[in-house]
Amino acid sequence: MTGTAEVIAEIRPRPARRWVGIAVQGALGAILIALGVAVGGASLLASVALFLLGGVMLWGTIGLYQATALYLELTETDLRDSSGRVLTRVADVRSVDRGALAFKPSNGFLLTTEHPAPFVWAPGLWWRVGRFVGVGGVTPAGEGKVVAELISAAIAARR
Repeated sequence: MTGTAEVIAEIRPRPARRWVGIAVQGALGAILIALGVAVGGASLLASVALFLLGGVMLWGTIGLYQATALYLELTETDLRDSSGRVLTRVADVRSVDRGALAFKPSNGFLLTTEHPAPFVWAPGLWWRVGRFVGVGGVTPAGEGKVVAELISAAIAARR
């Protein structure tokens, strides 16, 4: 446990989902690079584009591996990852959206905050863009639902 606040709930990536995500993304990167080699002399521009896309996918695979080694913790005051990085303060959350049509990660939820924050992306775990924080990816839906409901309850208690 990081920090001094008591952890109310956690969202931990499941190993099977984590490794399947890493394998699929890594395989896609390798396939794109192999296609870049196969295209070879036919089109230099296509070959370079495929190499670049494959490299980006492999770089993203490393990011996914590192990010999903962490987990998320909800305390009374904030939602943070296990390294101590704060995603958002609970008092700053305006709304929680778990709907099917919400722009959210799979098995997750979307938080709308009062104040914008800098862009951060932890592939497969969470992201933050301005006033929006998306939580989910290779995480279990049940744990995400519990955390979303606890944050919703905190919002309702403030009103």
